[in-house]
Amino acid sequence: MKWREEVIGDCRLILGDCREVMPGLGRVDAVVTDPPYGIARKYLKPDCANGWSKLYSKQILWDDYKPQSDIELALALTEGLGIIWGGNYFILPPNRGWLIWDKMQSHSSGHAELAWSSLDIPVRTFSYCRAQLASEGKQHPTQKPVALMEWCLSYLPNAETILDPFMGSGTTLVACAKLGRKGIGIELDPGYFDIACRRPSPFRRR
Repeated sequence: MKWREEVIGDCRLILGDCREVMPGLGRVDAVVTDPPYGIARKYLKPDCANGWSKLYSKQILWDDYKPQSDIELALALTEGLGIIWGGNYFILPPNRGWLIWDKMQSHSSGHAELAWSSLDIPVRTFSYCRAQLASEGKQHPTQKPVALMEWCLSYLPNAETILDPFMGSGTTLVACAKLGRKGIGIELDPGYFDIACRRPSPFRRR
C-alpha cells in the first residue's frame, strides 16, 4: 500500500504497514514501542464490563497478530537498542533490564505490564495508576500513559531519534515531543493515525 506521512514538529507520523516502511527508514537511535501481543482470542473478552471493552470490541482482530519478525526488523535498525512493551510475549534476547509498569490496581485483571529492554540495568518499576489515563483522553484500548513513555525515554538519554513502528494513538511520539526528541511513528490503522495527528500540545502542529 502507498503510505501517507505527516510531519508535526520534530516527529514524522506515517500511515502504512511497518513491514513496508521500515526498510526505507535507515538507521534510528532506539525503538520504543507497544506492539500487539497476539493474545486477543486467548485472553480478552470484548463484551466484558470494563473500561476498555467498547474501545476493544470493534478492533479485536488487530491483536490476533503477533509481529515477531517486525520487532526484529525494527531492532535491527538500532543495532538492538530498544524497549518493547509486552516483551514477555515475544522471543527476544535474554537480558536483565526489564521495566515494569505497576498499575496500582490489585483488582485489575493485570496488575502490571512488562517491557523487555536491551538496557544493562536491574529491573525497574514505574508506579502509575491506570485510572489516570482518563485525564489524557484514552482513545486506544492499550494506550500507555505519556508519563510512562517519558520514563522509558529517560533510560535512553543519548537516543535522539526514536522509532515506534506500532504507533497507535501516538503516545510515544507525544513523549518524544515533550522531551525534545525526534520521533518516527508508523501506524496501519487510519483511525488511530488520525487520532495521533490530533493529539494535544506540545505534539500538535505549530
